[in-house]
Amino acid sequence: MNEHDIHERINALVAEEHRLREALQSGQLSAPEEHAQLKSAEEALDQAWDLLRQRQALRDAGQDPDQARERPVGEVENYRQ
Repeated sequence: MNEHDIHERINALVAEEHRLREALQSGQLSAPEEHAQLKSAEEALDQAWDLLRQRQALRDAGQDPDQARERPVGEVENYRQ
């Protein structure tokens, strides 16, 4: 997946977050449903941003950014900064 594809995925996930929040406000989703779906979208967003950072780090190191791989949610979510 290249940067363009990753950015498209990020934009789609941000739109999904907005849709979920609007659905909650309009009563189309219950709070537990919204929270569960929102958590999933947020985790996917974190994975996409992590993949972009990996690609940039590889590029900065003179390596092939296509070697970057999406990491599991547990690894991305528990990463210490």
